[in-house]
Amino acid sequence: MNPIFRGRFAPENGVILSQIGHCIMDEPLVFMAGFLADARLYGPQLTELGLERTVIHVPLVGDSVEDMAGHALQSLPARFALTGHSLGGMVAMEILRTAPDRVTRIALMDTNAQAETPSAAAAREARIVGAKAGRLAESLAEELRPDGLADSPDRDDIYRLWFQMGLDQGAENFVRQSRAMQRRPDQQPHLRRARLPALLLCGAEDRITPPRRHEFVAALMLRADLALIEGAGHVPMLERPDLVTAALREWLARPVDQVP
Repeated sequence: MNPIFRGRFAPENGVILSQIGHCIMDEPLVFMAGFLADARLYGPQLTELGLERTVIHVPLVGDSVEDMAGHALQSLPARFALTGHSLGGMVAMEILRTAPDRVTRIALMDTNAQAETPSAAAAREARIVGAKAGRLAESLAEELRPDGLADSPDRDDIYRLWFQMGLDQGAENFVRQSRAMQRRPDQQPHLRRARLPALLLCGAEDRITPPRRHEFVAALMLRADLALIEGAGHVPMLERPDLVTAALREWLARPVDQVP
């Protein structure tokens, strides 16, 4: 038996973070972080699930959802399970649309399958102007709202980490990712045709991408399960990491055989 190998958990890098066992599993798990976030968003899941399989975090690089998907596909394995949060979920849906033969299963967390509405795009434009003018923290405060998280003893600490990730991304990435959100395509027609195991996961108290949107998409997809995480808002991976990891394990255990 070959020795166990573990990669170093380096949240700032878009690399394989962990491999374990006498062989590398043939279905690595890819994580795509949300708007202005990095691998710290998935810290608990990368740590836990990285003990069981290869886990990969891919940063969002590009000016559009399409560019981000294309960039990610250049560095990913031939076949992989895919999960994405917020903007990362939108990029994950685009990867599924453009390379369906490479995605074994998909988990979409606290995201939106629809194109941005004109009113939301206009409000986002004002935040872009603020970030360009040197008011990144102010624009972030409007984008990453404290009431997007559920009330809990850890809420302040989680919010500080969430906000710090945004600050670390900087104004240039704020503008790029905001533009990608504004111009994202409607993925609903493509999701309706998907035949792979899917998980729609959302914090039950998410006010940014509410549960009803995930309920609709779960009903739209042929093989989708819905997981509403109690006691969590927009970042359930940090708010209720135990429940999110358990839901991902159930999803990963589902057979991948295609159905007609």
